[in-house]
Amino acid sequence: MAEAKAEKKKGIKMPYEKRKAMYGYGFIALWMLGTLFFFLIPLVKSLWYSFNEVSIGTGKMLTKWVGLEKYDYVLNTDPNYTTYLKDMLLETLWKTPLVLIFSLFIAVILNQKFRGRTLSRAIFFLPVIIATGPVYKIINGDMSSTGNTGAAQFSTMFSTDLVGELLQFLGIYGLSDKMSTMISTVADNIFGIVWASGIQILLFLGALQNIPPSAKEAAQMEGATAWEYFWKITLPYVSPFILANLIFTVIDSFTSPMNTVMGRILTMKEEWKFGEASAMAWIYFAIVLAAVGLVTAIVNKFIYYEVE
Repeated sequence: MAEAKAEKKKGIKMPYEKRKAMYGYGFIALWMLGTLFFFLIPLVKSLWYSFNEVSIGTGKMLTKWVGLEKYDYVLNTDPNYTTYLKDMLLETLWKTPLVLIFSLFIAVILNQKFRGRTLSRAIFFLPVIIATGPVYKIINGDMSSTGNTGAAQFSTMFSTDLVGELLQFLGIYGLSDKMSTMISTVADNIFGIVWASGIQILLFLGALQNIPPSAKEAAQMEGATAWEYFWKITLPYVSPFILANLIFTVIDSFTSPMNTVMGRILTMKEEWKFGEASAMAWIYFAIVLAAVGLVTAIVNKFIYYEVE
């Protein structure tokens, strides 16, 4: 009898490796359920709605198959979507390189030893902590969408719409309209560029701190200048992070709270036009995916990967 009980107890024992695997499944079970119910199912429903005329029934959504009609409406009939999409692509095209250059420049500075370095790092990372839509709009001077007209005086300290007056004061009138518009656009978005650079600065800073001291010592022994050290040592070591930051910046730009395309999609949803909103979202998703794939394919050819 005692031997039978011992055998029974021995039979229900689970091997250590299998027990560890069960613990892992237990930890990710909630994540898997959340992904299924709050991501995958809504994703499939959104795709289904984009091919249907959606209406609100009694306690449920009513759908009527219309094929590609919603996509045709979005691309050819909607008065705002294509315009917003072109503006967003153009803004991402010129803003992304500026964010990367600024981030790398600030990271190189913050990697040096100077008084107040910790405070400076915290200041540049601060937008990541408070990077909400209303905060950005208030600081950037957009009071109409927040309803907080009393903060207008506070927002003027961040105003950068002074380029035209500066050029006029300096007597510079010979610039073409395109050049003047380009300079004004970049200057007016300086705060946005700084605001969008927190994560990129952090990643570049981590890459710079991983450069082995022996590389700098060898460069100094060979008599390399700071300029040569940057191009021969610093840039190759941080180049994999350039690709990571580039992808992050493109996606962050496409999903920005100031994004007019996202605003148009949400407006259509609030007007109960779920079919049109879903079609807009899926077209936008395809464009973002294509942009990220194209950027990765092109930039990856110029990335230096260290091979052991």
